[in-house]
Amino acid sequence: MRTDTIFYTIFQKYPTIFFELLHRPIQEASAYQFTSIEIKQLAFRIDGVFMPTEEEPNRPFYLTEVQFQPDDDLYYRIFAELFIYLRQYKPANPWQVVIIYPYRHIEPKDQLQFQELLNCDRVTRIYLDELEPEEESTLGLGVVTLIIEPETAAVETAKRLIAQAATELTNPNRKRDLIELIETIIIYKLTTKSREEIAAMLELGSWKDNRFYQESLAEGIGKGKILGKLETVKPFLRKGLTLEAIAESLELPLDLVREAAEDSNSQED
Repeated sequence: MRTDTIFYTIFQKYPTIFFELLHRPIQEASAYQFTSIEIKQLAFRIDGVFMPTEEEPNRPFYLTEVQFQPDDDLYYRIFAELFIYLRQYKPANPWQVVIIYPYRHIEPKDQLQFQELLNCDRVTRIYLDELEPEEESTLGLGVVTLIIEPETAAVETAKRLIAQAATELTNPNRKRDLIELIETIIIYKLTTKSREEIAAMLELGSWKDNRFYQESLAEGIGKGKILGKLETVKPFLRKGLTLEAIAESLELPLDLVREAAEDSNSQED
């Protein structure tokens, strides 16, 4: 299962879930953009970073790592990337590292060189199977824990989350996106089933025939939303993001992002 892809999709579309995992107010998500950062000349790319969208020096940036397979070099890589990034870009914001594991036994056993870092308040390790039951009952964290749900129970859990989304979400676009995300997670888990079979198992036919669902599909991205995204290009450039990473994060064509970057440079000149 491509868990990193699933998680990065979740964080990009539903950044509030990340802050739920950290026990932070979900309102903080509005001040961040989830993106990736390239470390020049070393072929490093930090795939998951929550960067503040405004110049607020007290607000941290979060380097986020999702690790579902054993990797003895994980902490060597994470902290190397972090400190090389700090050396190259000297960001004004304090750093935080968040590592998400499905289970505690996946974590590297050799922590000798990193014990002080791992125990400091700038590093958070999350084990999904150890979340409290009341946390799993929230819609966002329920979607996250669906990823580690046993196949035998996953479909029923997914159906409960879809019903919960129908009750709690009033925005038809968000409702559609979350239901499709839940469906995608089940597709990744049940690899022997076709999309049509899974849609039937999740009883999604009625959703996809729904008028609000169809209208939200047809809406697309409005002009105002595009302009709002382009306004964040300049702050991202200051933080060292590549044009490609910005375009991917904002879900905009690279040419449009490049034009916005050139406009901002010409204004500074």
